Amino acid sequence: MAKTVILASFPSPPQGVWHLGPIPIRAYALCIIVGIIVAIVWGERRFQARGGQKGFITDLAVWAVPFGLVGGRLYHLATDWRTYFGPGGNPIGALEVWNGGLGIWGAIALGGVGAWIGARRRGVPLPAVADAIAPGIVLAQAIGRLGNYFNQELYGRATDVPWALEIFNRVDPATGVADPINGVAQGPPTELVHPTFLYELLWNIGVALLVVWADRRFKLGHGRAFALYVAAYTAGRFWIELMRNDEATHVFGVRINVFVAALVFIGAVVYIVVARKRGPREDLAAIREAHEAGLSAAAGDATEPVEGDEEPSEKAVDEEAAEPSEPKEPEADKAEEASDSSEAEPASASASASEESRVSEAAERKS
Repeated sequence: MAKTVILASFPSPPQGVWHLGPIPIRAYALCIIVGIIVAIVWGERRFQARGGQKGFITDLAVWAVPFGLVGGRLYHLATDWRTYFGPGGNPIGALEVWNGGLGIWGAIALGGVGAWIGARRRGVPLPAVADAIAPGIVLAQAIGRLGNYFNQELYGRATDVPWALEIFNRVDPATGVADPINGVAQGPPTELVHPTFLYELLWNIGVALLVVWADRRFKLGHGRAFALYVAAYTAGRFWIELMRNDEATHVFGVRINVFVAALVFIGAVVYIVVARKRGPREDLAAIREAHEAGLSAAAGDATEPVEGDEEPSEKAVDEEAAEPSEPKEPEADKAEEASDSSEAEPASASASASEESRVSEAAERKS
């Protein structure tokens, strides 16, 4: 009986989850977190080097990261819906993102929406932001592929290449039930496959280096560095996707991600060509100054007094104080004068009546 001789191979990790008491520590989640941190730190440095404000990318991540995670999960659910909502599926599993299942297409698309919201609030054009963070994103993807390695997922077809990946049966140690994500490897390897996670990891590192080189060499701007990342990534994803044989949605017998990669590649190339007409790279320092000047002007307009409510200027107050003014009679004096006047009027009337009476009497005596 012929024996199969394994010239070389490397094993999958025996497990992808460890427990710290009741708390599960998942390698996949750690890889995603590390990738996000790397993308933010590198993106921050590149953004500042291009004239951007310190801390901007970190603030932007508050919008982009949650949107990206939701978008990645939604894309995965849309393209692998049978696993969760098909016959015998597990609908609750749709929420268990820690078990893997983030589609990069959805993550970039919806994450871009979050980035646009954050950038618009600060007056920075999204293409300029995208150029700064492009290498960090693809490096984060490379780190994320290590999570697939620990989860023993997204591998390729069976092969006998010297760098083949060993796949093991993983089971729950307590029950002996098969558990590919949370279980522990048991027994010898069951098959040797193409380590497509490793192919994409290495490809993504190469894409990051390509984008950095091209950006320095050609001073890419207006989103062209980001478009170069997208074009280069999708070119690699196209052929790597053809090597995989895990369950996936097919269109005309071809994995859906093959079609998506081809369409996105074409769109990215077209964008690179069209964006060349937009001129030199954006001056982020000038954009920031213009935005701050606009905010200052708006604040000044908001604090200007409304016509009719203006307070007198100091000069007007001084002039008013310098002008002589007639002394004003106290209100009490006015009241006394009015009282005296009213009392004098009856007395005068009484004197006149008495005088008239005496004149009348004298006239009568003469007659």
